[in-house]
Parts: sequence; C-alpha cells; structure tokens
Amino acid sequence: MSGLLHAFTILAVSAGVVFFIAGTVGLVRFPDVPTRLHALTKADNVGLGLVVLGLLPYTGGLLGALKLVSVWLLTLLSGAIVTQLIARAVR
Repeated sequence: MSGLLHAFTILAVSAGVVFFIAGTVGLVRFPDVPTRLHALTKADNVGLGLVVLGLLPYTGGLLGALKLVSVWLLTLLSGAIVTQLIARAVR
C-alpha cells in the first residue's frame, strides 16, 4: 500500500508542476494582460490543488490536512482578488 501511496503522490505533484509550467508559459506567450492573468491564475490554482492533494496523505493527521487545504483555499481567494485588482488597474 505504501508504494501505491508514493506513486499517487508523485503523480499528483508532477501533474501540479506541469500546470505551473503551463501557467508560466501562458504568462510569457499571451498577448495582453487579461489573457495572461487568466492563464496564470487558472493553471496555478489547479497546480496548487494537485500538489496539496498529493501531499495530503503525508500530513500526519487531520490538523495537518486542514492546514494544507486552508492554505490552498486562501491562495484561491487571494489569487482571484489580486487578479481583479490588476485587471482593473490596467484598463
């Protein structure tokens, strides 16, 4: 069972890293600010979610899992707010 858990963690974290790289490529390659922000925030939110999902089995308990999930949720919230502020400032 431990080998299966390690494989799941490696797969989820690797998929999260792929999403981070895709968001970075979108940030560099897209032509205008709104499309860059969209690519970056969506890909980074999914990437962080996959990394958190991969790390959940190794938290050691419910409190550690809640901390990881709360960091992910706060990042989702702050990313949405900052993206709106940047998009409004650019207009």
